[in-house]
Amino acid sequence: MRRFKKIILMILLCLGLGSFSSAVFLFSTQNAFATNSNNSRKGTTNERAEADGRAPANRQYGGTGNSPNTSNEVTGPSQGGGFSLDFNGDTGNLSSTVKILLVLTVLALAPSILVMLTSFTRIIIVLHFVRMAIGTQTSPPNQVIIGLALFLTLFIMWPTISTINTRAIQPLDKGQITQQEAYKRAKEPVREFMYGQTQSKDLNLFCDIAGIKYKDYDDVPMHVLIPSFILSELRSAFIMGFLIYIPFIVIDMVVASVLMSMGMMMLPPTTISLPFKILLFIMADGWNLVIGSLVKTFQ
Repeated sequence: MRRFKKIILMILLCLGLGSFSSAVFLFSTQNAFATNSNNSRKGTTNERAEADGRAPANRQYGGTGNSPNTSNEVTGPSQGGGFSLDFNGDTGNLSSTVKILLVLTVLALAPSILVMLTSFTRIIIVLHFVRMAIGTQTSPPNQVIIGLALFLTLFIMWPTISTINTRAIQPLDKGQITQQEAYKRAKEPVREFMYGQTQSKDLNLFCDIAGIKYKDYDDVPMHVLIPSFILSELRSAFIMGFLIYIPFIVIDMVVASVLMSMGMMMLPPTTISLPFKILLFIMADGWNLVIGSLVKTFQ
């Protein structure tokens, strides 16, 4: 009972201190607000307009003593502030606002560009096949696989990115070329990369569907080249995944045969084969072989 009374007293004491501090804070802020309001009203009186010599103009245009136009404060845009949208189409110069809009647009389309126009598709599919072949359902986790695929994509696409930065982004930023010219220069390295990875039968398939005949790869439009490149990437990724699956399937078959011969039919073969598959992957230095072979397919 005494402990309960002490707890109630402590709660009441805390509430009293909180109320007292809140009252002090409100009183101080009210005084500060009143002082700022009085100071701000000094520049909006007729006396200040008379002193500045602007009283006749205020009377002519209907200014009153409490109107904002009776003060000598400048209400125009401050230096470096406000919203401005400047674009010079002749020189290709972009204001900071337009640059922000372009950056936001690129960020919104970045996932599609990353997945469809780079090596990310093949890498993420092959890494997924590796995990499924070993039999570890959540190891490595999805975050690790996606992160590894992103950095491998950056490593593989770095020459293309450097070329785009040198030929298109830097000249556009300096105002040496227009947006249309920058788009053409940025498109050429990406098309060159996709040409090297696109198989002819996939390209011919989409050209036949679209009714397009071409003599050179430069005659193929982007809306035909991109799906052809994606289809080729899927085919290459599944071929690599099949080759990765073969040694692990052999281990599963051997373990299942041994268990059947021993009469242990109720024991799942994957439970026994999983340590052997992990051991095989470690002994063969699997990550080095998979990543090395995967990167070399883009060279």
